[in-house]
Amino acid sequence: MDRKIERQDLNGKRVVILGGSKGIGFSTAKTAAEEGANIVIVSGNRQRIDEALAQLPSGAEGHAVDLSREENIREFFAGLGTFDHLVYTAGENLRLYNLGETDLREAANFFGVRYWGAFAAVKYAAPFIRPGGSIGLTGGIAGARPGKGWAVASSICSAMEGLCRALAVELAPVRVNLVAPGIIRTNLWDAMPEADRDSLFENTGRSLLVGRIGEPEDIAASFVYLMKQQFATGQNLIVDGGAVLQ
Repeated sequence: MDRKIERQDLNGKRVVILGGSKGIGFSTAKTAAEEGANIVIVSGNRQRIDEALAQLPSGAEGHAVDLSREENIREFFAGLGTFDHLVYTAGENLRLYNLGETDLREAANFFGVRYWGAFAAVKYAAPFIRPGGSIGLTGGIAGARPGKGWAVASSICSAMEGLCRALAVELAPVRVNLVAPGIIRTNLWDAMPEADRDSLFENTGRSLLVGRIGEPEDIAASFVYLMKQQFATGQNLIVDGGAVLQ
């Protein structure tokens, strides 16, 4: 007997985006809002939240939460109520170091928000996700194709892929997926000197199969797709302009 699959859209859905005040997270908030979602953005910076809310539809919520502290994440979700989709894009700007120059304490700090923050967010958010809802995590192609100086970043990306698959099994039927961007024009690269950053974007865009650098909107579209895609879970969606094929 054929079973009719109900079409999923975001109209009226409540979408919570941790790291939603800038970059990929903010673009995801805007894209989901354009499809009728009710948006909740979370960031550690109140000023950036207010700037983001000014560009989102009225009714969007913004909360300042230090995502490096588990108790703050627990308290936030305990007071938020139920919702439909969680997207985690938060993370400090990464710095690239060759192995011999890597400070292990600093390296561990990068895992604090990017990995353990995501872990805690899912832990405390999962009980409040409504039926049909989903979780979207952020990784990167460095796990599959690292470069020199990328040991820490590659480790985080690989850890996030494993976490995604494990959570998809444990939290089923809630869907858990991960978007793995390539090099995207965001604030992630702000720690680099401006000239080096511009050169990176230009050279990368020229070399990619699609002929351009990635933009935050490219990744936002991927997160929104995974919210609406009802039959995918535990998947690592690579969105990199063809970088891993080269």
